[in-house]
Amino acid sequence: MAHNQIYYSERYSDEYYEYRHVVLPREMAKLVPKSHLMSENEWRRLGVQQSRGWIHYMIHAPEPHILLFRKPLQRP
Repeated sequence: MAHNQIYYSERYSDEYYEYRHVVLPREMAKLVPKSHLMSENEWRRLGVQQSRGWIHYMIHAPEPHILLFRKPLQRP
């Protein structure tokens, strides 16, 4: 797989979550399930590498090769 062609966005946040998107090479779109959000094990098998705690929270059907992630902000 084209692990070195995976693009990781900068992180951005609102008052509850930190977000980022991950862009896979277009040819990998067929490996992304259309029926459900991926577990951490599933997205790691695709070659996505990021710290623990990120949750695949939304499917953007027009661009299935773009994965949308979020994780709760750490509260003091």
